[in-house]
Amino acid sequence: MSGQAPPVLPVLIVTGFLGSGKTTLVNRLLRRQPRSAVIVNEFGAVPIDQKLLEQAGAPLAVLSGGCLCCQVRNAMAPLLRNLWMAWRERRPFDRVVIETSGVASPGPVLDILLCDRWLAQRFRLEAVVTTVSAADGADQIERFPEAVAQIALSDVLMITHGDLVSPVAGERLEANLARLAPATPRLASPADAMGFETLLALSAKDSPLRRTPPRDVEHGFRSFTLRLDVPVDWVAVEPLLAELLQHHADRLVRLKGIVQLAEGGSQVVIQAAAGRLYAPVPVAAPQADAPRGQLVFIGVGALDELARAVVAAFGAGLPASVPRMLH
Repeated sequence: MSGQAPPVLPVLIVTGFLGSGKTTLVNRLLRRQPRSAVIVNEFGAVPIDQKLLEQAGAPLAVLSGGCLCCQVRNAMAPLLRNLWMAWRERRPFDRVVIETSGVASPGPVLDILLCDRWLAQRFRLEAVVTTVSAADGADQIERFPEAVAQIALSDVLMITHGDLVSPVAGERLEANLARLAPATPRLASPADAMGFETLLALSAKDSPLRRTPPRDVEHGFRSFTLRLDVPVDWVAVEPLLAELLQHHADRLVRLKGIVQLAEGGSQVVIQAAAGRLYAPVPVAAPQADAPRGQLVFIGVGALDELARAVVAAFGAGLPASVPRMLH
């Protein structure tokens, strides 16, 4: 391509704190434009989120076991290079969507896209979209610097969980957003008809923050995985998880996983965030070779006590392997 500018591939970054609805938003976007390559970064070693994506034909890449601000960061640039090469030859997709880990600042991704000379000539950053929970966003902003960085670097804020917010929490969130991102456009949790065009029309094209990525945010998050060897009885498991969420609210930030139910044998998604346990949701595309159950626990600081509590709770009624600690 000597003497000729290379073709440019657009990139959309979807970020947001744990449990704020990033994967739900990506699915809604994919329904509108399925010809999108997706990169999913998961903090836990067992990838769950990519099983929830409604991907149809376009490439899907998963970076798990860390966040984009640390060990996985070195894998991003080669992955983007390979995607561009595949796109240049056959044009099998129209853009790249990057869903960051809920514990990561989008700063390192911006740094790669904007400061790597080869990538900067071949990728165009369209927007950074941050999902913010109306119910839990104020607590997350006031407790975690990662949530602050996600909002500060956003071009569009997608406010989710509006049906769960209390007046007090809503006022606190509004005060925090007015302080951190007073000029950033906001959208309420979108209808299925909302597409890329709506987000891009709202994005702040000349945001100086986006052109000067901040320093990496140091986080204290850890995770471990509980693998279950048998199908589970949800009537028995639900109170176990609810009790764990209540007694370890200061440590346990996020829970997600896929388990097989004893009754009927169906696979369901289990999720919890900010102490709130959601009802199981059937897996759209069941995994034939998946283990009976995998639950990923993400918390803050040392999780030894929480891990022992999880083993004790499940060991009382279910055969389960010992959780494995991952940094």
